[in-house]
Amino acid sequence: MNLKINLPVYSEGLGLQSSWEPGFEIAVKVTYSEAVISANKQGLISLAKQLLILAQDETPTGSHFHLDETNALEPESISLILEKR
Repeated sequence: MNLKINLPVYSEGLGLQSSWEPGFEIAVKVTYSEAVISANKQGLISLAKQLLILAQDETPTGSHFHLDETNALEPESISLILEKR
């Protein structure tokens, strides 16, 4: 599969910007001692985009996306933080 994507670049003026595919669905649950991230195709592509945004050289260490059920995740999901080290 070839997929062409455009990613926002980090800037001091705008900060970190997310990019989501239309129709994305992402859920995060804990099962026993495991975190399970489940998503439809658009959700998986969207998660990959957030990770690629964080991986850019311009994105400073400590930048992060905080995802929860009021911001990107399905109801009853636990919070998920994606952070650049």
